[in-house]
Amino acid sequence: MENVTIKSWAEDDRPREKLLKKGKSALSDAELIAIIIGSGNTEETAVDVAKKILKSVGDNLTELAKVSVLDLSTNKNFKGIGEAKAIGIIAALELGRRSRESIAVKKEKIGCSKDIADIFQPLLGDNAHEEFWILLLNRSNKIIEKKQVSSGGVSGTVVDPKMLFRIAIQLLASSMILCHNHPSGNIKPSEADIKLTKQIKEAGKFLEIPVLDHIIITDGGYFSFADEGMM
Repeated sequence: MENVTIKSWAEDDRPREKLLKKGKSALSDAELIAIIIGSGNTEETAVDVAKKILKSVGDNLTELAKVSVLDLSTNKNFKGIGEAKAIGIIAALELGRRSRESIAVKKEKIGCSKDIADIFQPLLGDNAHEEFWILLLNRSNKIIEKKQVSSGGVSGTVVDPKMLFRIAIQLLASSMILCHNHPSGNIKPSEADIKLTKQIKEAGKFLEIPVLDHIIITDGGYFSFADEGMM
């Protein structure tokens, strides 16, 4: 039996034709994924398979971005999704993430916590493990560079304050912003987060490189130490 196709559908219901006729914004997430995978299986159209994939992650593209090629290609519920099609889905989601990141980088000057979150959300929002980054600024609060300083597991990562300030001194930074993510989705800082922030802040005072904020990123939002009066 041949794969189920959508050629017999009304033209407005075919993802490719619908995109050409009505524009990309008219398509659902499932229809866009269906275009990527191209075809379904002997029982389902590409749209049906795409809907199953989305349903498995609660219809959340951020959660789908956390799924691996192996997870997609070996899931028996996704018939017809082999390694090549799984790679196509993952590649498309990665392009979307990089697009958001490139837009955020254009904001050269930091004026508020949202500016910081806009930079790091594409980098860290859908990570399955914890990472710690620093954002280094000049005297005008313009970005010198952003640097990853550690990478850990699901529940934490080890940070060496000496390493942070060595980088800041080498790049002649006037101030620093801290950022890490919580893969659990819990936006509140832990006691360890609070203790580390205080430690780095005190070291910054001594070295005359003030720490302006510490941002915690989750897939659903962010927490700012400065906004909450904790700096």
